[in-house]
Amino acid sequence: MSLLRTKTIEASMAAADEPDHHLKRRLTALDLVVFGVGVVIGAGIFTVTGRAAQQYAGPAVILSFILAAVVCAFAAMCYAEFASTVPVSGSAYTFSYATLGEFIAWVIGWDLVLELMLGASVVAQGWSAYVEILLGRFGIDVPAAVAPGSHFDLGAFLLVAVLALLVAKGIKESLRVNLVLVSIKVFIVLFVIVAGIGFVNSENWSPFIPPSAAGAPAAEGVHAPVLQVITGMTPATYGVMGIMSAAALVFFAYIGFDVVATTAEEAKNPQRALPIGILGSLAICTVLYVAVALVITGMVPFDQIHPQGALAAAFEQVGQGGYATLIAAGAVAGLTTVVMTLLIGTTRVVFAMSRDRLLPAGLGVTSPRTGTPVRLTFLAGGVIALVASLTPVGRLEEMVNIGTLTAFVLVSLAVPILRKRRPDLKRGFVVPGSPVIPWLSAALCTYLILNLSIETWIRFVVWMAVGVIIYFAYSRSHSRLATGEREAGFADVPRVLDVD
Repeated sequence: MSLLRTKTIEASMAAADEPDHHLKRRLTALDLVVFGVGVVIGAGIFTVTGRAAQQYAGPAVILSFILAAVVCAFAAMCYAEFASTVPVSGSAYTFSYATLGEFIAWVIGWDLVLELMLGASVVAQGWSAYVEILLGRFGIDVPAAVAPGSHFDLGAFLLVAVLALLVAKGIKESLRVNLVLVSIKVFIVLFVIVAGIGFVNSENWSPFIPPSAAGAPAAEGVHAPVLQVITGMTPATYGVMGIMSAAALVFFAYIGFDVVATTAEEAKNPQRALPIGILGSLAICTVLYVAVALVITGMVPFDQIHPQGALAAAFEQVGQGGYATLIAAGAVAGLTTVVMTLLIGTTRVVFAMSRDRLLPAGLGVTSPRTGTPVRLTFLAGGVIALVASLTPVGRLEEMVNIGTLTAFVLVSLAVPILRKRRPDLKRGFVVPGSPVIPWLSAALCTYLILNLSIETWIRFVVWMAVGVIIYFAYSRSHSRLATGEREAGFADVPRVLDVD
C-alpha cells in the first residue's frame, strides 16, 4: 500500500456534495478579499514595522516589505492556481493529496493544524494585552489573577469562546462581523498614514540605507538560526544584509493570505473569486504596509522608533499622545479578525481531513441549519481558548512561521506536478512562468525556514513525529483510499495512483 497514493481531483470535488459534509457556497470575491485583509493585517503592522526598522534596516525597511511581498506573491500565485483548480476545503492539504500523495497530504494537514491553532492562540494573547492597555487608558485595571501573563488569561479565553460561537453560527454571519472589524482596522491604518504625513521630517529618511554594521552577538546553542550554524555566518544590521534580515522578519506580517484558500468550498464562483481574494488581499496589505513604514520612519529617527508599539509611540514622540488610544482600539479590532479567520481556517482543514477519513468522520459533520461543522468548531475553539489562556506561548510563535513556510514550499512544488499530471483541468488562474516561478517560490521560502532557530526545528520535528504516529496507527488504514469508500456523486471508486 503506497504512501504516495493520490486522490483524484474528481473524487475531491465529489466529496463536497456529501449531505453530511457539505458546506454552503455563500462567499463572493469581495468577501474573500475582506477575509484575507482581516487575517493579514494584524499584529504585524502594529509591532513588526518598528522592530524591523529600528534593529535591522532603518528607513530601507520599506524595501524589506516590498521584497517580502514579492516572495509572498510567488506563493500566493501558486495558491491561487490550486484553489481555482481544486475549489475544495483544506487548502494545502487538499492540494497535496491530489499531487504529492496521501502521506505528504497528512503531514501538511497536521502541519497546518499546528500553524492555525497556535497562531490563533498567540494572537488571542496579543489581543488581551492590547485590551489591558486600552482599558488602562480609561482608568480600568484588569485583576492581576486573570490579566495577560498570569496563570489564566481571561481576555484571551473569552475572545476565542465568543468567536467560536460566531463561527459556528455561519460563515456569512462571521464575515459580516469581520467586514465591520476590518473596516475599523483599515480606518485606523489609514488614519496613521494620513495623520502621520503632517509630522514627517524628510531628514529622518537620510541616509535611506544606513551603513552596514556588525549585528548583535549571534544566538548560541539551540537558539541559533539553522542557516547560521550551517554557514558560520553572523548577523548584520543595516546595509544590504540588514534589508534582507528585515525582509525575513516582516515576511511574517504577511502570513494569513493562504487561509483564504481554506474557504474554497464556500465560494460562489471559486474559479474567479479565489484568485481575486488571495492576490487582492495581498496587494492591499502590501500598499498599506509600505505606506505605514514610510510614515513612521519619516516621523521618528529610525534608531528612536519603539520596537514594539511603534505606531502609538511615534505619535507620542511628536506630542500627539491622544492618538495612542485610538490606535490601541484599532489594534483590538484588528487582532479580533485575525483570531476569527485563523479559527475558521483550523476548522476547514480538520473538516477536509475528517471527510477523507484520515480523522474520525464525525468531526466533519455539518449542521443542516448553519452549513458549518458546529461540533468541530466548538472543539477547535475550546482547544485554542485553553492554549491561549493557560500557555506562555513565547518562543512557540516561531512554530507558526515554520508551519506556514513548509506549506508554502509544498504548494509551490505541487503546481508544476499537477500541470504535468492533469493538463486537462480547468484553471481559473495560471501561474505565469511555470515551473520557474513555483520553483523560485519554494527556494525562497526554504531560505526563510533556514533562518529559524534550531529550537523551533526541534519542536516542529516532535510535533510532526506525533502526527506520523497517528497516521500509521489510524489514518492510513481508515482513509477512503484504503477502504475504497465512495464519495457521494462519484460514479466509481476513488482512483489510486501508486507512485514508486
